[in-house]
Amino acid sequence: MTRSLFFQWLARFYPAAMNVKWPERMRSALGALIGIAFTGGSMHLLLGPAANIPLLVAPMGASAVLLFAVPASPLAQPWSIIGGNLVAATVGVTCAMLISDPVAAAALAVGVSIAAMFALRCVHPPSGAVALTAAIGGPAIHALGYRFVLEPILIQSAALLGAALVYHAVTGHRYPHASRAAPAAAPQATPSGNGVTRADLEAVLNRRGELLDIDPEDLEALFRETQLQAYARTFSELSCRDVMSSPVVSIAPDTTLRAAAELLQRHAIKALPVVDRRQHVVGIVTRADLANKPKSADLRLMEALSARLFKRDAARGRLASTVMTTHVRTVATSTPIVELVPLFADDGHHHIPVIDSHDRLVGIITQSDLIAGLYRQTQMQAQAQQRPAA
Repeated sequence: MTRSLFFQWLARFYPAAMNVKWPERMRSALGALIGIAFTGGSMHLLLGPAANIPLLVAPMGASAVLLFAVPASPLAQPWSIIGGNLVAATVGVTCAMLISDPVAAAALAVGVSIAAMFALRCVHPPSGAVALTAAIGGPAIHALGYRFVLEPILIQSAALLGAALVYHAVTGHRYPHASRAAPAAAPQATPSGNGVTRADLEAVLNRRGELLDIDPEDLEALFRETQLQAYARTFSELSCRDVMSSPVVSIAPDTTLRAAAELLQRHAIKALPVVDRRQHVVGIVTRADLANKPKSADLRLMEALSARLFKRDAARGRLASTVMTTHVRTVATSTPIVELVPLFADDGHHHIPVIDSHDRLVGIITQSDLIAGLYRQTQMQAQAQQRPAA
């Protein structure tokens, strides 16, 4: 019995599953490599190889983990790394100067640094190591005095932060992940009928009274997406075949833009799938494509010549193939509608063509189609629940 309880207790230490995809893991690792290399190189260029200052301090490795591996964390934001490291370095140097016992100086430095970081809203876990380094870093660190705050801490923190800002921007990753104030709009009810708002989440977080390593905005987004997922899961019996619009109005690649615009206007729709002779989807044209696609110089010249030689409107000569989006997301008729939720909610799709088992276009699904289908199923379920009582 005791042995079984021991193994149950030991099993609690088993690490949770990692949901981060491999491309993101590689992106994080490469970013940290570049960030640390840039930081060390910057120190070498600024101070020279003969400088009596560490080109890299150990806490920067921990900061790199946060900045590149978990950039959405509130602990990894710009003010956290700069403010936290500067506060911890200042406190650590002060404790080292005032207290001769290194253990007592280190303990007080870390404790006071945490309190100061909470007060200044710049909690950064690696800053605890900065305070510890300042307190017990040895004669070379102590000889720097308060210079340690600027060189190396401020320079290295700024260099690492600069590398993170550039790297995340180049790789298309959101950073800094600063909180945005919740819009002063009326509370919106979730699909399940619970009117949970950003203010409700913040009230619960404040009531808990402890620091959670997640931004309230991210928590709100996760909560609403989970609500949508749970709501759509109740309609798992519905497929794209049940909610799609069919027959669908489509065009060929050689359809003129004027003809496409007339079809959009006549049928009061916003998108036209482009299909080849086999009815395979090769593109899609939307109202925005017709309005915003710029003309190249060669295309303008061809239109002018066409208008002059053939006495026809230049706009009539432009073809759908010149403006259509060729990378089109499609779904099969048998696809459960639960899989459509992230496509519409996260990926920004507004129109998704539906294809059969032979890849032929058979319908199209819009956000309105999805909502109408969910509502129809809700009504059917409500009626089914009322029948036994009658």
